[in-house]
Amino acid sequence: MSTTHQQPERRTTVCGIAGWISYQRDLRAEQATVDAMTQTMACRGPDESGTWIQGHAALGHRRLAVIDLPGGRQPMSVQDAGTTVVMVYSGEVYNFTQLRQQLIHRGHRFTTDSDTEVVLHGYLEWGQAVAERLNGMYAFAIWDARRHELVMIRDRMGIKPFYYSPTADGVLFGSEPKAILANPLASRTVTLDGLRETFAFVKTPGHAIWQGMREVEPGTVVTVSPEGIRTRVYWSLQTRPHPDDQAGTIAQVRELLEDIIRRQLVADVPRCTLLSGGLDSSAMTALAARQLAAAGKRIRSFAVDFVGQSENFIPDDLRATPDGPYVHDVADDSATEHQDIVLDSDQLADPEVRARVIRARDLPLAMGDMDASLYLLFRAIRQHSTVALSGESADEVFGGYQQFFDPAARSADTFPWLVHFRRHFGSDDDVLNTDLTKALDLGTYIHDSYRQAVAGIQRLDGESDFEYRMRQISHLHLTRFVRVLLDRKDRMSMAVGLEVRVPFCDHRLVEYVYNAPWRLKSFDGREKSLLREATADVLPQSVYARVKSPYPSTQDPAYAVALQNQVKDLLNTPSHQVFEVVSHERLARAAGTDVPRINQASRQGLEVALNLALWIDLYSPDLVLS
Repeated sequence: MSTTHQQPERRTTVCGIAGWISYQRDLRAEQATVDAMTQTMACRGPDESGTWIQGHAALGHRRLAVIDLPGGRQPMSVQDAGTTVVMVYSGEVYNFTQLRQQLIHRGHRFTTDSDTEVVLHGYLEWGQAVAERLNGMYAFAIWDARRHELVMIRDRMGIKPFYYSPTADGVLFGSEPKAILANPLASRTVTLDGLRETFAFVKTPGHAIWQGMREVEPGTVVTVSPEGIRTRVYWSLQTRPHPDDQAGTIAQVRELLEDIIRRQLVADVPRCTLLSGGLDSSAMTALAARQLAAAGKRIRSFAVDFVGQSENFIPDDLRATPDGPYVHDVADDSATEHQDIVLDSDQLADPEVRARVIRARDLPLAMGDMDASLYLLFRAIRQHSTVALSGESADEVFGGYQQFFDPAARSADTFPWLVHFRRHFGSDDDVLNTDLTKALDLGTYIHDSYRQAVAGIQRLDGESDFEYRMRQISHLHLTRFVRVLLDRKDRMSMAVGLEVRVPFCDHRLVEYVYNAPWRLKSFDGREKSLLREATADVLPQSVYARVKSPYPSTQDPAYAVALQNQVKDLLNTPSHQVFEVVSHERLARAAGTDVPRINQASRQGLEVALNLALWIDLYSPDLVLS
């Protein structure tokens, strides 16, 4: 008999992991270092800390104690034939109750109600093949003392981050680079190749910017043993014939969405949705609201807005309408318990907020006020909810971005989003030193990366040139572009202890829609036709008819003025190391621009310089620029 209930409640596993494997030393003498590595993950799990050290293995875990159950604590270990198997785990497995029942029938006994224990016992039963049975978002490491192996597994889409750095006799690992960098063995060197990846916006799989560090790639198992490190891909995006006609495809999308949202709504903590008034978040919120209403409950929803934005909105090529009116239409129609988080320019430009963003990301990436507003939105939400559902990745899955429809982007021999970005935002290297720009040679780096990215995309037998090109564009977005946004979403949310779930990243939906031909994805000549029709009955007419609008950005000129003033302060310190990367002259020109309304493209250079300077101050990287 199992010692657990037949229908265990969901225990939210918001946390961070870290660890160290060293086959040539006894790590029991390295407790202080292991604690330091684990402590860097406190933002991901502020309430409890746990470490496990035995011989050559040390694992650390930080936990957010949503419900203070001893059974949820980690590292979690079991004994098998007198030998220890121990795990540190981050994320959520949404099908854990089904897996639990399978394992009970196979004779496993459980002492907690956590999905963590299910994953651990799943490994005992199926070994590394447990990964192929999991539905969810996860990054976990298992030290298997039976084989003297460390097994690291990451979810299929790369929702949860996971990094490792090989050493002379083992490996360091962590949810974020900062955990690895806390170990004296880790290198803080960033070479030209790292800077190329920073500025190119191509998200090379496995690249971690820091020299010697790697990402555990999505859908991959990394095994560390005394013989070395080996990898195995357990999932990748495969080309298959699409079985359904238009009506059948729409029906299947709806059925999948209902099931995915039902699974991801399960929680024993306050949950909410992120609502932007666009098709993605509105459809998700409406479906969630209907499901909870059937149980007599209401969903909370949150939206970000800026002081005066709706009243003073000026349409541009990217955003034709403000989000506010559409947000409120959805909130009213779905009877959500809604709250707008309204931000002003002082908050967005606050240097401390910028520093928190850089600390969260470990990188000087520049998405401007969109990074700051996302962080501030999540911080405000965390006061009310612990779990949030996001519409992230629907554009990549269903084909929502402008570049899917832009003839220039479609035909370009490069990543389609770069055509779009350069048109609207300019280039990140506009303020870089001329010599560094030449040394980086981003054009060649991007070209080589693009050729590598499209080389393995499978073509369906009989697929037309146009349909194959649209398949390539979809594949690039699902394996490159979306990972930038998922990483950003995870880092900003976990910096404040908020778990964000992404229903549109369920691999079943991704696989199904990816293989639907473009003629079905855009059957009415619009973006995301399948998603729109699959959820038409739950959407307000205003949202159903709305044209795609990106994540909002402030139009307040006071924000750009604040950036200029901060850059002027930086210019007064010409000895700052940032000027090894950034041109003092070019930055001064950008800081002196006198226009009534500095647009997002004009702000880009200012953001790049400020982020680089803060990153250097916070991380003291050893920059190798030749």
